[in-house]
Amino acid sequence: MAGQVNRTTADRVAILEIDNPPVNAMSQDTRRALADALMRAEADASVGAIVITARGKTFVTGADITEFGQKPREPQLPDVIDRIEASSKPVVVVWHGTALGAGCEMGLAAHRRVMARDARVGLPEVRLGLVPGAGGTQRLPRLIGQPAALDLIASGRMVDAIEAFALGLCDEVIDQNPLDAAVAAARGMIGKMQQRVSLRLAPQADAGAWDAVVQKVRREARGRIAPLRAIELVQQAPATPYALGAPVERRAYLDLMASDQSRALRHLFLAERAVRKTPGLDLAKARPLDSIGIVGSGAMATGIAAALLEHGFQVVLVETGEVALQAGRERLAGLMARAIRSGRIAESQRATIAGRIRFSTDISALSQMSFVIEAVFEDMALKADLFARLESLLPATTPIATNTSYLDIEAMADGLTRPERFVGLHFFSPAQVMRLVEVVRPRRTSDEAVATACDLVRRLDKIAVICGVCDGFIGNRILSKFRAQCEFMLEEGAVPAEIDRALEAFGLAMGPFAAQDLAGLDIAWTRRKRQAETRDPGERDVPLLDKLCEQGRFGQKSGRGWYLYRNGQREPDPEVEAMIRARAAATGRRRPPPGPDTIQMRALAAMVNEGARILSEGIASRPLEIDLVLVHGYGFPVWRGGPMQEADARGLRSILAAAEANAARDGTGFEVAPLIGELLASGRNFASLNSAQDAGTPADVSPQRAPQPALKA
Repeated sequence: MAGQVNRTTADRVAILEIDNPPVNAMSQDTRRALADALMRAEADASVGAIVITARGKTFVTGADITEFGQKPREPQLPDVIDRIEASSKPVVVVWHGTALGAGCEMGLAAHRRVMARDARVGLPEVRLGLVPGAGGTQRLPRLIGQPAALDLIASGRMVDAIEAFALGLCDEVIDQNPLDAAVAAARGMIGKMQQRVSLRLAPQADAGAWDAVVQKVRREARGRIAPLRAIELVQQAPATPYALGAPVERRAYLDLMASDQSRALRHLFLAERAVRKTPGLDLAKARPLDSIGIVGSGAMATGIAAALLEHGFQVVLVETGEVALQAGRERLAGLMARAIRSGRIAESQRATIAGRIRFSTDISALSQMSFVIEAVFEDMALKADLFARLESLLPATTPIATNTSYLDIEAMADGLTRPERFVGLHFFSPAQVMRLVEVVRPRRTSDEAVATACDLVRRLDKIAVICGVCDGFIGNRILSKFRAQCEFMLEEGAVPAEIDRALEAFGLAMGPFAAQDLAGLDIAWTRRKRQAETRDPGERDVPLLDKLCEQGRFGQKSGRGWYLYRNGQREPDPEVEAMIRARAAATGRRRPPPGPDTIQMRALAAMVNEGARILSEGIASRPLEIDLVLVHGYGFPVWRGGPMQEADARGLRSILAAAEANAARDGTGFEVAPLIGELLASGRNFASLNSAQDAGTPADVSPQRAPQPALKA
């Protein structure tokens, strides 16, 4: 039965085994069972000590996320954990696998912590917009000191057994049979008084060390409130009795649980799990994968190769000429060296990884690959020729993938004799780092090819989001509307710095104009020229970027773009601002500059409106997929949960009003997506579309936060 706690006894030691598969989450049933088992063990005169362990591959990995946001259920986790510490008999906790959140807090309350050498422990609540809520912020500083405690809590990172022992987080690291070691330790503690961690004095902290960690946390918070609350809680811990500090921690935890940020982060947490299952697709159809072929040697091709090598694949990289191939070899060697310096790869793995890749100028070297990825220059004729050559040498069932960002994948598939094996894999740069991959499915692609592509992406520890074919797929299509709206505001008299500041305040790491300068304006210019023939003449078009590029302003690499770059610093360019003012005057669109709230709402409404169109067209099947793409591929602030989640948080009525204003002002291309009004009319929101069981179920469409300033056209 799930949620039970099994008990055995060995030499006066009661062994309590938590059994709640698959990850031993502390659900209500599990909490109740553990509290009952503790009570019985304490009352049993034949028991002198207690060991808490867990069944399966891992210790407790946290609270039950399905209970988040609901009324607390008894017994509550802090009460159960306090009961561990208050036990009249010594309690030893065995950490194996991963001990996260509640699992870590249980250990902090125990009188001794035994850790398997391959285990990891941490308090990752901050990643869900929370702080530990069962004593973690109050006990951990008393055990390992304030600076180290704040570092772990505010980062949410896990530590291995060696680091945990060095910090003083565990008392013993065991190579084999940690349960036996814990039982032996517990037996030696029988009859001895045990000091509670909550009553300890925190180790004396160096003021400089504390200040350094605080500054780091504040710097990296980037709009997130949970790390800042963690500073307050850890800071107060040594000077506040546990009985007073614990309720403060619990209030902070519950306050954060009700916050927009935590709702958004929990949404992403669940979305990453939901996207592993795609309605109507049987992932069991994936073909076996071991050797992957890559055609190309540029930054994207070598980034993909690096990711594959790091995850154990055999790789063959093919280029047409020896010079280009050597450049790719050197580029990949540089990526591997950086991975070693960063600690992502151990130095001892260098030779093994190097032995898994082969370079060739002969395309026939790919003939035995189980999957081939094309990552050559964005030229349709070049790719078509390559696909014809690949089809002539690969087995009929071997999937072929293109990494194109914008070219028409349906047209590519039309040129294949077996289009059912063709799929798009849109990696993001740098491919060895970025977690997102859009898996693009042309209309004739088989389930087997899509399932195999998804399996490959997931084996790289990346997020696979399946989408249909359209210009720009999910992410670039939405980004184009976002950028267009920002350029419209230039044409109305705003300047790049005003728009960038407003959107950075919204949570973007970099505003759109600074980001374009970083990437190179010539990239967007090339795409604009490619699209010129098919652009709807009725669409509002702002040619400012064209004029900049015609003057040789390509961004940072040329020292000037939307901004000037001098001595490594970005600064407004008076010439560009004069050009913007002249354009605004010539078009008659000049108006009072929009404030930050208006800039943010116009940009958000453009994204959400296009996202709604993407859903209606079936390009994405669920709003959560759009959120994952924008957060993990385009830097949408993670603590807002993605544009569709942010729309629900603000309320669809305000989004609809903003989209209507955009449509009235900007016309073709910004027509209001009917889906937004349909959701409002039926009492639903975007979240209601995220699962089959929710679709059609009334949801709260009222704003989840205070109303935002109205947008005026």
